[in-house]
Amino acid sequence: MKVYPFKISRPFHENLLVQVDKASIFFDKLHQHEEIQISQIIHGEGKLIVADAVHPYRSGDTFVIAGNSPHLFQSKETIRSKSHMISLFFTKKSFGDDFFDMPQLKEIGGFFEKSAVGFKVKRNVPIEKIMYRLPSADEFSRFVLFLKLLKIICHSQTEILTDLISPKTVSKHDDHRMQRIFDYVECNFQHDITLNKIADIACLTPNAFCPFFKQRTNKTFFQFLIEIRIEHSSQLIAKNNGLSISDISVRSGFKSISNFNRKFKELKGMTPSKYFQKMNKTPHYSF
Repeated sequence: MKVYPFKISRPFHENLLVQVDKASIFFDKLHQHEEIQISQIIHGEGKLIVADAVHPYRSGDTFVIAGNSPHLFQSKETIRSKSHMISLFFTKKSFGDDFFDMPQLKEIGGFFEKSAVGFKVKRNVPIEKIMYRLPSADEFSRFVLFLKLLKIICHSQTEILTDLISPKTVSKHDDHRMQRIFDYVECNFQHDITLNKIADIACLTPNAFCPFFKQRTNKTFFQFLIEIRIEHSSQLIAKNNGLSISDISVRSGFKSISNFNRKFKELKGMTPSKYFQKMNKTPHYSF
């Protein structure tokens, strides 16, 4: 089975990426990425293929998948309900080279040694609750929840997924190509980016570019571009610098404010004005 190099398409300022998969089946290609992945199965069942091993999974299971470990959640398709998984992606260097070497974080330092081979966490309700809260948490809350999550996992019973340690990455050429794409988007997302232009940046034809990008990110290029634009707009809203919603829409690369409002609500679960109200009231955190 071919292993696809999978580039996590995170917003450029994000150290932690939370992804919610809710569909009849999960991403159905064996793939690998440099990030460690913690996945919580909210609903669904099937087989998890990790490197040279196969494990069953069901609702309530929690898995930690090592960075660069080929894996695939092979869902059992059902007509009654969709599979639902929440995943967290990060590396040991997400917060700097020496962040996890601080004495204050000694208690969770062992997590990265354990995650070198990947493991399943024995059923743990506090972990499930934290994972369920991550998608709707703001950046500060997500960071605190992340540290708390690692601490709980370090003190949990686990089961090793595979004996294969640190598999090699695949296709460095593809990684460089993806990096060129991401670098271009980072500098130009406020402007029009046509399929022909981005395909040219990747040194591919438009017809070849579309499946190339989809196979490596599990989303179309224009889905990715919209996510980047919405993330930028949410930062502008949070800064409360006096810009109108219309101004923010234009500065984020949207020609139509109605399209901006619609896409913002799809990704953030609320309108830009509701998001402004949420981000500009006195925060209260409880963990």
